[in-house]
Amino acid sequence: MNQTQELALSKVPEVTLAFWAIKILATTLGETGGDAVTMSMNLGYAIGSVIFFGVFVLAVAAQIPAKSFHPALYWTTIVATTTVGTTMADFADRSIGIGYAGGSTLLFLALMASLAIWRWSEGSVSVNTVATPRVEVFYWVTILFSQTLGTALGDWVAGSDRGGLGLGYEYGALVFGAGLALVAGAYFFTNISRVLLFWIAFILTRPLGATLGDLLDKPLANGGLAISRFYASGILAVLIVALIVLLPQRAGAHPGAREQDA
Repeated sequence: MNQTQELALSKVPEVTLAFWAIKILATTLGETGGDAVTMSMNLGYAIGSVIFFGVFVLAVAAQIPAKSFHPALYWTTIVATTTVGTTMADFADRSIGIGYAGGSTLLFLALMASLAIWRWSEGSVSVNTVATPRVEVFYWVTILFSQTLGTALGDWVAGSDRGGLGLGYEYGALVFGAGLALVAGAYFFTNISRVLLFWIAFILTRPLGATLGDLLDKPLANGGLAISRFYASGILAVLIVALIVLLPQRAGAHPGAREQDA
């Protein structure tokens, strides 16, 4: 690995159990935080999307020029993708009216297009290719689409309106948790591409967080616990900060960093 690649990789945290724990908390915070702005503050999905997209752009603008891995900056950018992913998915599913199935399909195609363009341009979607600002843009755009898709998937599985499957928040969380368990099993017991497994797991953590977030803040009549969105978001933010401080992260190669193809 050349010096440029090492520099780029040093901006990405090593994928450990702590990484996934913070990722799930971040996705749950994205759901409660996004809903707090669009629903509790009554700003609506369109305005909420504009606000959070602006935060996302600012976070990426700070992340890409950084010369080394900064946990607070990296996870701020991740949270920015989850909040804007929440509001964008809700805008597509509810305001535009294409429904959960339509929104999930559209976002899945956008995610596949992002990965395809990334691979066509750089020859791989493995994270070890994040060695230039251009590739890091691919990385964050792909993450943004994956987070938005995850929100739509969570709503599709848990919700009973707009063509949803109606499993509810608890069973929805169990479904996506089981999916993550299967990915973990494939990681430990098969030779399936680590790059592929990483992206599948990354996508699945988002609907898991979405269903958990909805379980926390939705009204009792809708199957939630009716916890204040602001209160829930504050607790989740404190937990994320605590994990970052108590479980120091180091820069490192993601699973599949030695693979050149996904």
